[in-house]
Amino acid sequence: MAPRNLRLHGPKLVALGLVANLSLVACLALGDTKTWAEIQWLDVFGEGGGALMVLAWLVMVLGSRPAGRVSNLMFAGIAFIFLAMWQDALDEFIRMPPGQWWDTWLESASLPIGMALLTLGLFHWHREQLVISEQLRKRERHFREHKEVDRLTQLASVGYLRRQLEQELGRAREAGTPVCLLMVDIDRFDDLNRRFGTREGDRLLQAMAQLIVMNIRQTDLVCRYAGDRFAVLLPNTGEVLARILARQIEAAASHFAYKTSLEGETAYHTVSVGTALALNASPQDLLERANRDLAWAKSDKAPDRVA
Repeated sequence: MAPRNLRLHGPKLVALGLVANLSLVACLALGDTKTWAEIQWLDVFGEGGGALMVLAWLVMVLGSRPAGRVSNLMFAGIAFIFLAMWQDALDEFIRMPPGQWWDTWLESASLPIGMALLTLGLFHWHREQLVISEQLRKRERHFREHKEVDRLTQLASVGYLRRQLEQELGRAREAGTPVCLLMVDIDRFDDLNRRFGTREGDRLLQAMAQLIVMNIRQTDLVCRYAGDRFAVLLPNTGEVLARILARQIEAAASHFAYKTSLEGETAYHTVSVGTALALNASPQDLLERANRDLAWAKSDKAPDRVA
């Protein structure tokens, strides 16, 4: 898994290597190499070893993460820290003439910039982990109490969804608060299965399940409804907010760059979302209305409906 993930970040690693080599070439061209007697080997060990350790952090972080904003922030932060320590280590071997502002800037300014970017990346990473941990806690409870979990996506099953709909609709009748249900379907999912095989389709379903989980609230419930279709139960949610959440899921899916496992080819996918609202309805009625709205949303994307 790690080598495959590193390939996703290859251009960034190449760019970092170019910057580090350019700074080395510039130092050799403009400065004077110190004699062995002038070199402070303790400083070389500390600064050079620190640069190598930071580089190892970078490889481990990128090897364990997909491409995206959080990965880019963490890469940029660690890269700036590495460049600061790299330049500091070069100064132990090369004496730079006065007035070389870029050397001072690269050595002194890169570190605080890198720390700020890394802190921002870690902040967003922490928020990701909180969401994932909460969903894992919910899944564990579902499995322990109901033992109805879809094996492929690890989401709750349609049987559990129906029971939750019954409970939420009962609360809605008593409290007068609406319940919304979203039906999310992956567009042209069969095309990916035909092109890359069903195993690749299963990987896409797992990735899309995680994507939907990351774009809902902690009070919401995501289930695998059937095939490439997911249901999202939104308790105490009006139509306006439900459609906002639906658009957010659609936008997140359209920007998700899925990488195939063998060729590493990037595949972009869109989703269609159907919405149904109820105050006094049966679970089956709400499911049918959400599926009808989904069918209408998908028909708008059909080739013969495109202007």
